[in-house]
Amino acid sequence: MSGILEGVKVVDMGQVAAIPVAGSILADWGAEVIKIEPLTGEMYRGLRRSQGVETGVFNVRIELYNRNKRSMAIDLKKEAGREIFYKLIKQSDVFMSNYRLNALERLKVDYASLSQVNPKIVYATITGYGTKGPERDDPGYDLTAGWARTGIMHLLGEPGRPPPMVRTGMIDRMAAGYCVAGICAALLHRDKTGEGQELDLSLFHTGIWDINADIQSAVIGTPFQRHDRNKAGNPLQNTYRTKDDRWFQLAMPQSQPLWPGFCRALERPDLEKDPRFNTMEQRTENCVELIRILDSVLATKTIDEWEGRFRENKLVFGRVQTPEEVTADPQAIAAGIFADYDHPAIGRTKLVASPVMFTQNPASVRTAAAEIGQHDEEILLELGYGWDDIGKFKEQMVIL
Repeated sequence: MSGILEGVKVVDMGQVAAIPVAGSILADWGAEVIKIEPLTGEMYRGLRRSQGVETGVFNVRIELYNRNKRSMAIDLKKEAGREIFYKLIKQSDVFMSNYRLNALERLKVDYASLSQVNPKIVYATITGYGTKGPERDDPGYDLTAGWARTGIMHLLGEPGRPPPMVRTGMIDRMAAGYCVAGICAALLHRDKTGEGQELDLSLFHTGIWDINADIQSAVIGTPFQRHDRNKAGNPLQNTYRTKDDRWFQLAMPQSQPLWPGFCRALERPDLEKDPRFNTMEQRTENCVELIRILDSVLATKTIDEWEGRFRENKLVFGRVQTPEEVTADPQAIAAGIFADYDHPAIGRTKLVASPVMFTQNPASVRTAAAEIGQHDEEILLELGYGWDDIGKFKEQMVIL
């Protein structure tokens, strides 16, 4: 069965996370994605250690972000390399990159250059801070442009505590999803009008959008406050520890309809009619006292025991799981969140699947991430070059 984007040709000149993730989603959906790399390979090729773990033969990020793609290594600083690249662009529908804007301009692969080669090209960039303004050319990673600069890191810290370190790449992956949506919209527009499109995304804007309620509240002069679990205005939207030293999250923003069932689950019917807690307003006013009571009660049973009681009373909750637990989570497995595929070094294994599930044309993981320049010859032959040309390109170090 064909992927939903079969026939769409994408040139992915990305590195690290944001654009490679967007390319992997498009490839999972059936697009033909060619990854363009320098002869030395993209930055993640050289990753030897990440989050305290040695990379080994399975480079997690390269595999996750570059499955289903072909790889072409070209020296775009050389005229012959650019000619090959332009020929590829002429036959493509989409170009995307997260190189800095001045680098794209120096390499002559900016929108002004590529739209001359192919006026119908859909051209997408993800930068740190956007294509305008004094910082348009500044480097920006997820941690800096997406987390620190946008206010997210500040809001995640509890009052009086240093801002917490966060897991890298989350804003990259969010920006990638918006990029994919924008590309699909631009392709639809092109089908209607025949016109190409330039898309401008940034990690800075993505981070601000992802906490847009916080930012909008600041715009109108009523900034939201940091969360302090001991003073949570809604104690039914808070974290609690169980007898077996596990944590879970309650999420009941409209807590009044669920308050009776919550009290039943706790086996504390006395709390339901207690005038200190029997309305949302009273629970907010007396939140410190109620959280103290809930901490004491919820510490008397294990997380499994509480989950059973919460389900019986149709409460909204989630246990705080480790990544190891997620890999064996029966719901994750049943929902098809992991895709089986063959890796050349470690054999049959799993990758996290892209999150959109098409029923009639399902996404799939078909191939492992390619080696640097693995498909140079194959792609050049498709572009009409002969073996003599390929030999000259190799001699001139235009390709690998």
